[in-house]
Amino acid sequence: MAIRKIVTEEDPVLRKRSREIKEIDDRIKELAQDMIDTLNETSNGIGLAAPQIGVLKRIFIIDMREDEDSEPIIFINPEIISKVGTFEHTEGCLSIPDIWGEIRRPAKVTVKATDLNGEEFTLNAKGLMAACVEHETDHLNGMLYVDRKKQQELGVDVD
Repeated sequence: MAIRKIVTEEDPVLRKRSREIKEIDDRIKELAQDMIDTLNETSNGIGLAAPQIGVLKRIFIIDMREDEDSEPIIFINPEIISKVGTFEHTEGCLSIPDIWGEIRRPAKVTVKATDLNGEEFTLNAKGLMAACVEHETDHLNGMLYVDRKKQQELGVDVD
């Protein structure tokens, strides 16, 4: 489809809450494919949320494929329904190029979302996948990982 420009930290769209997707139509399917194409074009990304390409819709993709036979996971209107434990890891973001930082994330999350066929699914994720789910969900809520990190350093509960 199309490779979209990834917006960077200074763009105010990244600090706005995304809108729920009411209908999975051809425009949403095209947006999802554009997001996949855009992520594939980057060499170091494993996730991409719609706000990162300037679209305030509640959709993100995660591509942690280890082989070419699997597909990226598309999350529409995701909702994290549980978080367990914590772990600290080094995190980055395509919208904040070449900047990395240590951040605490849940060790395990359960997320409920809808796929492109309109089917609801639940995913239990741990480790890096759990961190990625929360990172991308944060994007949909107008929060960047550097914001979460600052709040953690100040001892502010961000959930």
